[in-house]
Amino acid sequence: MKTFFSLILFTFLLSCSGNSNDDRNCRFLLDIGVNRQIDLNLFPFTELLFPGNSVYVPNEGNAGIIISTTTGKDFYAWDAADPNHQQSSCSVLAPEGLFATCGCEDANKYELVNGTAVGQNDLRCALRNYRVQQTGNTLLIFN
Repeated sequence: MKTFFSLILFTFLLSCSGNSNDDRNCRFLLDIGVNRQIDLNLFPFTELLFPGNSVYVPNEGNAGIIISTTTGKDFYAWDAADPNHQQSSCSVLAPEGLFATCGCEDANKYELVNGTAVGQNDLRCALRNYRVQQTGNTLLIFN
């Protein structure tokens, strides 16, 4: 009887699939620590007080950070490196309102609210998101 249950348990364990979301095509970005404070009273960050704007912050993450807002009170932060390209000078995203586009030949475009690609269903990787915590007029961007 023990052998029977052991065989069933062994079969069950072998039939389980992994629960990993690790997509081998999404390994272009390094896991770099980010911990940056942003004062919304300083230029160019005052743009974030108005709905539909975004600001690029260099020298953070893989290729900088893009911070965006839809209402002027909710904020999103994304790594500015295109996750569907190896890192190069053209793979840095340029923000434009609530969208960002890479400078490479294929011009991958992403939404800066949910991080997904726009109009290109064959792109497997979404933008890398960073956490945003607001205290008064200061944002803390971190992972």
